[in-house]
Amino acid sequence: VGDLFTIWLANGSILTYTNLDLPVAWNGYNYSGSSVLVSGLRYKCSLGVSVDQQKITISARSTDTLGGIPFLQALQQGAFDGAIIQREKAFFSSWATTAGSLVPIGTAVMFKGRVAAIDEIGRTTAQVTVAADTVFLSIGMPRRLWSPQCTHVLYDSGCGLARGTYSANGTVGSGATNTWIPWSSASTAYAQGTITFTSGANSGAVATIKSASSAGLTLAYPLPELPSVGDAFTAAQGCDHTMATCQSKFSNLSNFRGYPFVPPPQVMTGPLSASWNQGQGKGAGK
Repeated sequence: VGDLFTIWLANGSILTYTNLDLPVAWNGYNYSGSSVLVSGLRYKCSLGVSVDQQKITISARSTDTLGGIPFLQALQQGAFDGAIIQREKAFFSSWATTAGSLVPIGTAVMFKGRVAAIDEIGRTTAQVTVAADTVFLSIGMPRRLWSPQCTHVLYDSGCGLARGTYSANGTVGSGATNTWIPWSSASTAYAQGTITFTSGANSGAVATIKSASSAGLTLAYPLPELPSVGDAFTAAQGCDHTMATCQSKFSNLSNFRGYPFVPPPQVMTGPLSASWNQGQGKGAGK
């Protein structure tokens, strides 16, 4: 027997690994036995609709990459956001290989769930929490909530804006740190936006811009590597999801999905008058 792990990423990529020493060919996939090692996801059977959450350990070497980025670094940058992970128990009649791979006689699904949180990332391992599909029962309804701010994600289909229209290419200036990017073309318009590096040690890394000024960009979280002068990037402007910004900055008021004029909840405090109490009492008695 052996374990097969299938990971469906949100971008459509499919990752397949096994804890055996040899690759396994199954269901049209080739499960690698000499790459990333995944452990965890026990079989569990229970009554009710409680959300089963389990932790898995992912071990990777510096040579293991995902999209050209070291695997654990890609994990830190959100590569597993919205990912689905499945563990299968594979059964073999022998350890003989066919075309260099083991071929099981059958499998049984032990657990399948979605990545709920990245708990810890170290130099060689990461701890990830996986929740069963019953986690969807905890989603608040209705889907559209009344909120003063816009509920669309900037540049999504509901927002309707094209990211490229509000993006600009640039290079890192001198004096950069892991959280500060000097840029001669920076402005306050890029606050709450994103920066994507296209060259240098951080190539492929995406970071959130916490604040911006004419001198440069301040990042919400440090970059994995210290950027060098001349590293290229693409910066996209951000939005605070208010009606004023939607109208004045983007001229996109027709797609604004907020309700800024909904009155706030009112709470009545203090003692009630005697006449009001008497009136209520008479009405209640009729």
